[in-house]
Amino acid sequence: MTAQAPGRPVMADSASSWRDSLIGLRNRVIGNPRFQRWAAGSPLTRFIARRQTRAMFDLCAGFVYSQVLAAFVQLQLCDHLADGPRSVEALARLTDLTPEAAARLLRAAASLRLVRSMPGDRYALDDLGASMIGNPSVAAFIAHHAMLYDDLRDPVALLRGQTQTRLSQFWPYAGDRPEGVESPLVQPEAYAGYSLLMAQSQALVAEDILEAWPMTRHRRLLDVGGGEGVFIAQAAAKAPDLQLQLFDLPPVAARAREALARRGLASRVDCVGGSFLRDPLPCGADIISLVRIVHDHDDDSAIALLRAVHAALPPGGTLLIAEPMAGTPGAEPIGDAYFGFYLLAMGRGRARRPDELKRLLEVAGFTGIRELSTRRPLLAGAMVAKKL
Repeated sequence: MTAQAPGRPVMADSASSWRDSLIGLRNRVIGNPRFQRWAAGSPLTRFIARRQTRAMFDLCAGFVYSQVLAAFVQLQLCDHLADGPRSVEALARLTDLTPEAAARLLRAAASLRLVRSMPGDRYALDDLGASMIGNPSVAAFIAHHAMLYDDLRDPVALLRGQTQTRLSQFWPYAGDRPEGVESPLVQPEAYAGYSLLMAQSQALVAEDILEAWPMTRHRRLLDVGGGEGVFIAQAAAKAPDLQLQLFDLPPVAARAREALARRGLASRVDCVGGSFLRDPLPCGADIISLVRIVHDHDDDSAIALLRAVHAALPPGGTLLIAEPMAGTPGAEPIGDAYFGFYLLAMGRGRARRPDELKRLLEVAGFTGIRELSTRRPLLAGAMVAKKL
């Protein structure tokens, strides 16, 4: 064993101490009101100071912005403006608002780039508003967020586990537990709301995933946690010779069976009900997909899931994971802030960085782990792994 160089820990401690001291100095300087006033007026720092002020105000006002968006969706302004500009008076009649209230909402929406002001006291959709026309799932999630906002009324109580959240009741599988641990009684109809919401939001994600990892290279796909079958239906369209199987909780698998039958896939997709925490996964697939599943589980349950997948795959089989990942460049708040608190309110799980997912995969026995490039990593990153 090589002897450790004398003084090395002291040097590391010294570097850390210097770094900590510099951070403390920076905090004192930036936090000084006199410095802030100088920075706001200096030609050298004015732009930075104003940008920082705007960023801080946006943090404070974020809830108000989200409520403007909620009103925009609830009053169906996107639909009312889809064919072109309308006057404030016309929009007031369509939304059952006074002209003054309609004008207030439209000005607020314009500041958020949902609409834009036009000559003649009219408004038209702006880029963000127009992008919602072809994405009805966006409006569904915005409406769904009313529950999240209710759960976040007291974020400290939420962090301390002192809140009975609405989201934990909306997502009934959050109460699913390993064998030997009693799970709360959930009626089958409780699965309808979340299954529909997931189905509405799955199409864009599925398209990007199947572009990043074509299924034509495989013989049989098992989609675990497949919901109402949106992903597997798109895989069926992309790979006509692919054999298909879906696994989800029994009430959800029953809904998937009906939804896939309506798509004409009843004879092609085998829908199996069960819980990966208690039941073995069906064998025979050379690829198993987990689409927005792993981040719904804490580490112990996630490893149990990955081990179940490993056991079900043949040697050389592939695991495909796709979900929003923490640390995605340009979208860092989505993983750590949004999904961090959303999943806390839901009752379990967290968004993970790719290196954290890789460690879980290695614990479960997978090798050949690599990231895939997706068209919209903000919605879902992707990763594949192999079973030797």
